Amino acid sequence: MHAVFFYLLYSVSYRDLEEILSKRGVHVDHATLNRWIIKYAPLVADKARRRKQSCDRSWRMDERYVKVKGEWVYLYRAVDKFGKTLDFMLSKRRNKAAATKFFARALEVCGLPRKIVIDKSGANTAGIKAINKMLQGFGCPIPIEMIRRKFLKNVVEQDHRFIKRRIRPMLGFKSFDSASATLDGIEVAQMIRKGQFGSITCPFKQFAQLAV
Repeated sequence: MHAVFFYLLYSVSYRDLEEILSKRGVHVDHATLNRWIIKYAPLVADKARRRKQSCDRSWRMDERYVKVKGEWVYLYRAVDKFGKTLDFMLSKRRNKAAATKFFARALEVCGLPRKIVIDKSGANTAGIKAINKMLQGFGCPIPIEMIRRKFLKNVVEQDHRFIKRRIRPMLGFKSFDSASATLDGIEVAQMIRKGQFGSITCPFKQFAQLAV
């Protein structure tokens, strides 16, 4: 778990981490480290999404490009107006179906927002409209307010920077599943940095508790 957390938190490669561990008397192949990330990071991320502290009901949503096997895929992300992470999802498509799925996931673990700020993406607009239609069908009288103003998304766009900084040394992912698992773990590491799991002072202890 120390190895997994160290990789997710800091800009090191698998081979760098293999060398660091070996100098401390722990001999683990870099391919094994990769398998650990793929196996454990999604499990920790799923618990983190549900255990994080409550967030504000004013959301900021955006997506960024991530390269997998030489092709671009899309990392959907949402934060509240204070920058606290709400949810995240890697998708092969950027369309109404993907946006709707992401919003439904976020509502499941974060509750009903008062408003969602997006850019002028037609897919995201259609996704929120689809969610509002579903909520109306469940008897929700007040729809989610949709605000399409790019400058109001600065909070989430600034929050993208740690993703860029962490994945830049990776030079692209080799598979979608590996990319999804790794990004899930990186998001959790950043949520711990933001203090979204309480007042425990040791970041690794928070990560280990999520793994239990």
